Amino acid sequence: MANKTYLELVNDVLIRLRENEVTSVNDTAYSKLISKFVNDAKRQVEDAYNWNALSETLTVSTTANLFNYVMTDAGIRFRVFDVLNDTSDWFLENASTSDMNNWFLNQAPELGSPRYFNFNGVDSNGDTQVDLYPIPNGTYTINFNIIKPQAELSSNSTQLKVPAEPVIFLAYAKALAERGEDGGLSSSEAYGLYQTSLADHVANEGNHYPDEFTWDAV
Repeated sequence: MANKTYLELVNDVLIRLRENEVTSVNDTAYSKLISKFVNDAKRQVEDAYNWNALSETLTVSTTANLFNYVMTDAGIRFRVFDVLNDTSDWFLENASTSDMNNWFLNQAPELGSPRYFNFNGVDSNGDTQVDLYPIPNGTYTINFNIIKPQAELSSNSTQLKVPAEPVIFLAYAKALAERGEDGGLSSSEAYGLYQTSLADHVANEGNHYPDEFTWDAV
């Protein structure tokens, strides 16, 4: 079943607040505020667990004598599972900046099939740059298996990738905290619903991937 859209998420929160539904997230000043809470909640849920829906393989194809590459569209919030040199059939190790500086600056750099990687700044688009060592002496396919958070929701029809329920409960809790108690559910009670929902969804997904059971109820 398809996950909820941005508009559906906003309307779900509005209904819980006993507010009128909207036809666009930007219809009213209040729906715009709720849309911000939805994106804030989305980010927290994304950061709480390595959701399978956010898993992605980013491929870098090397060029001879070039050691620095841009992880296009990866941004800076991604998390790395592993990095594979698919051409040479081995995993790359994450080398320290100190080791990389030593290899590049204090000796003649080695040329060959990359065995190490080190993230080194971002480009003008805000994408992470990575250095490879040894410096590639030809074309190698390097696969970065990562968890990449979804871009901020902006279009009414954009579907959420992570589970919707904890996002809704957390956005609802944020909305209650912003406007104060109004005789309904308190913000602390709503936050408790979020924590329970998040734990349930993590447990359910964890059953599918028992070796990846790491999460943080933020």
